[in-house]
Amino acid sequence: MSGGHGDLLNGAQRQAVADPGASGWATASAGERLHRLAPIAALTLLAACATQASAGVEAEAPGFLLGVWHGFIFPVAWLLSLFMPDVAVYAVPNNGGWYDFGYFIGIVFLGVGARKSRVVYRSRIVRVR
Repeated sequence: MSGGHGDLLNGAQRQAVADPGASGWATASAGERLHRLAPIAALTLLAACATQASAGVEAEAPGFLLGVWHGFIFPVAWLLSLFMPDVAVYAVPNNGGWYDFGYFIGIVFLGVGARKSRVVYRSRIVRVR
């Protein structure tokens, strides 16, 4: 054994140790990036085709504030909707875009998506004697 770090690491691992930011998206070729983005682009195009039935939109129906509330209670409402047919997770009819925006705010910022997540990177150095 010569006693260096190079003896324990293969080429990719040596590169990751030397420059941890050089792996992943930054070093991917154009073809690899396109391969990664194609499913996202396809889903975005599919989502752009979605429309709301005009019968589901009424002026006096639930609006922004009820959308926020319904987004906030979404996890509980979804769980109850599995067992109770009269419980729904989304109000129909509603007043359209403002209800949808409130629903989004309720889920993302106040409800399920509001949890703080933190990535912890831990490096481990192996010393050879």
